[in-house]
Amino acid sequence: MKKEIFILGLNHHCADVSIRESFALSDPEVKAKCLLPVKPCMKRNPQECWEKQKEYQTQSNKKHAEEPCPSFDKCQQTYTCPVQECLILSTCNRVELAIVGKNESAADYMLELWAKARNKTASELKSHVYIHKGFDAVKHLFSVASSLDSLVLGEPQILGQLKDAYRKAVDDKQTKIILNRLLHKAFFVAKRVRTETAVASSAVSISYAAVELAKRIFGNMESYTAMLIGAGEMAELSATHLINAGISNLIVVNRTLERAEELIKNFPQINAKAIDFNQLIPALQEADIIISSTGAHEPIINADQVKEVLKKRKQRPMFFIDIAVPRDIDTNVNELDNVYLYDIDDLKDVVEENLAQRRSEAERAKKIVEEETHKFCTWLRSLDLQPTIVELLNRSDEIATEELNKTLKKLPQLDEQSREALQIMLAAVVKKINHEPITFLKQKFEEESGTQYIDITRQMFKLDSQLKAKK
Repeated sequence: MKKEIFILGLNHHCADVSIRESFALSDPEVKAKCLLPVKPCMKRNPQECWEKQKEYQTQSNKKHAEEPCPSFDKCQQTYTCPVQECLILSTCNRVELAIVGKNESAADYMLELWAKARNKTASELKSHVYIHKGFDAVKHLFSVASSLDSLVLGEPQILGQLKDAYRKAVDDKQTKIILNRLLHKAFFVAKRVRTETAVASSAVSISYAAVELAKRIFGNMESYTAMLIGAGEMAELSATHLINAGISNLIVVNRTLERAEELIKNFPQINAKAIDFNQLIPALQEADIIISSTGAHEPIINADQVKEVLKKRKQRPMFFIDIAVPRDIDTNVNELDNVYLYDIDDLKDVVEENLAQRRSEAERAKKIVEEETHKFCTWLRSLDLQPTIVELLNRSDEIATEELNKTLKKLPQLDEQSREALQIMLAAVVKKINHEPITFLKQKFEEESGTQYIDITRQMFKLDSQLKAKK
């Protein structure tokens, strides 16, 4: 039975954040409402069944998977679900459903469930959703896993999010052979893209670019001390990147000491301390890397102050990264020996240069995605081919056995050895006769239009009529 892969989704390309919020499926209860009707035990209208299950679960405090609602046994009409497999990916930038079904009715079915799960109508949802089918669906999922469709090209988070979504789908018994193979292939493609291209290398965020610049100057950062001036979101991101780069000593300076103390609690794995803003200049003596991101209206560090600090540091280099607007550090600081000062515009140039490099690498990555998509779709088509080959071989064996028995009845004088020789010879003939058509079918299945040859073969050898006769 032919099965199709569909991707239904909306993302940052086609829906703003308010729309993505309205149709998000990140909440476990909302996601469960969307998934439950896909389970094979569902009868009658799927939404009605889900509501009965929920009511029964509440009354009896029993899980759906362990004990279905007794009223299901009274249902006279069985509802055949058009969806055989389903996976839901819901992040801040995208909501996507990967499903396997017999035809387009599977996509319509899940669209309806998705809308109902968010108390919306299908028409409200449909105007924002894209639907990919077959080759395009597979290619899209491989691109998503490889971060070629992300808001920030090459970012690594989406792969982890997709793996989490897959684990949940497996736990919920929503996946079978096709989605299992598809997702494992997607993870393989993502690994190939990261290994064979530089699409995920180089800094593409301001905070990450700041730390990358520091690494260029200091190399191994384990023995150095970093200082963050300010304790907002940018400072927290910078701290994370610094620690990932090897920093083990961190000073956080803030006008509100409590906020600085709160920030360092997030990083118990390193030697971190919070300092009041009044102690900023004396504390500079300890710092090799200083990242400043306050909301001050005038510079908080000037060249004379840094000059004095350098004397006490015995001219050991200092690296200042000023990502504040207005700037926190006087530009004259850059004129001092052993001092490196970069502002946000310098970092933006680095980020844009790296983004351009990533975009160039993305073209190579897309070729990998295209290649692997063709391979997967060939495998998927082969699922339709294999039953036909088996039935063809079985039919040939049946005919050969029937004719052999007729012949043996006419030759009762044959001994056992001669009978066995006839059987071996006939099996070899059947194998040779079938070799060419089977080889031809497999070759044609490498092509997009290969499925048409299944119908021709089945009609030619009357395979469907043989199946009906057996039933």
